[in-house]
Amino acid sequence: MGHDHTNAQSAGYSIDTTAHQHSTAAATTASANSAQHDMDLSSFRDPKLARELIDRIHRLVGNRRINLMEVCGTHTVSIGRYGFRSIMPEGLRLLSGPGCPVCVTANRDIDHAIALARTEGIMVATFGDMMRVPGSTSSLAAEKSAGRDVRIVYSPLDALELATELPDRNVIFMGVGFETTTPAIAACVLEAASRGIENFSVFCVHKTTPPALRAIANDPETTIDGFILPGHVCTITGLAPFQFIAREFNIPGVVTGFEPVDILTGIDRLVEMIISGTPAVENAYPRSVRDAGNPVARSIAEKVFEPCSATWRGLGEIAHSGLCIREDYARYDARRRFAVEVEPTREPHGCRCGDVLRGVIAPTQCPLFGRACTPEHPVGPCMVSSEGSCAAYFRYR
Repeated sequence: MGHDHTNAQSAGYSIDTTAHQHSTAAATTASANSAQHDMDLSSFRDPKLARELIDRIHRLVGNRRINLMEVCGTHTVSIGRYGFRSIMPEGLRLLSGPGCPVCVTANRDIDHAIALARTEGIMVATFGDMMRVPGSTSSLAAEKSAGRDVRIVYSPLDALELATELPDRNVIFMGVGFETTTPAIAACVLEAASRGIENFSVFCVHKTTPPALRAIANDPETTIDGFILPGHVCTITGLAPFQFIAREFNIPGVVTGFEPVDILTGIDRLVEMIISGTPAVENAYPRSVRDAGNPVARSIAEKVFEPCSATWRGLGEIAHSGLCIREDYARYDARRRFAVEVEPTREPHGCRCGDVLRGVIAPTQCPLFGRACTPEHPVGPCMVSSEGSCAAYFRYR
């Protein structure tokens, strides 16, 4: 796609703007009191306003070189859908960061889930995106084909109901996600405890976003001038956990929504702050995100989970970036309940998914992209998940 703004917009707006099912469902729950459900979104899809913003961004950037990173899988997909990468100024790069929870799940955790699935009497339930993610030698989909009891669910509540329907099976829900989905999983653990359901547990690989951004800001191989902050995550967290970006690293951040004008407004504000040298963390998505986030949802999550170290694909181990089940609910922690032998971890040869997640390279710079690695035959998780950077680049290239 060339740099013709009008054509790019027309192509973008002709595509369905339905957001990813898991993120949207959780964000809608978290923002139930918001007026967004009744709001007319037409102004956020206005081609004339979008064109004005694109022209303004071109004028502001001029000959400068600016790197912006989005850290939300739905932003990754939306930016690709609307063709924004191809219509930005030549010097402005839109990079994808660690915003896809499936993609950042480490091979070791996938291998652990596979080991659980291979254990007699255990059913593993997870979201569909996790099924095809390759581990060291297998995947959950391959295990299902081999006769293991692996099932796709659309919410943790589905897994809890499976446990009630099948009392002779130990049902393990593989919990993957960021702050957006954590409250729903915590609520399921609390529900299981209140109902005395003992054959349900969670294999938790949940992560929190701010520590990953700190790791990227500290990474000498990355040069990020501004962050497009995740709208869904911030419905839960609010702005406070991200303030360090501007305060400690002099990098601006803007929380944005997912419509064309939302994203362009965020880019416009980031460019303004970068040029003026006045970094701040701002909320450009007030119809859904409150500065304080959702304290009720956070309190539910905090009853069940506590921070712990977690390993991220591409970023390695990051302190306090994971969520572990508290001792009070240890009986619902699959890691504690089921001792399994996990095979030695091996990374897929030639896959640069980790470098993509850090913003070191674009997906097209991976030698496997579109050749050995395609959505039909993915080598790494960035090509598997519907929110993965490589899958989005492949779909909208």
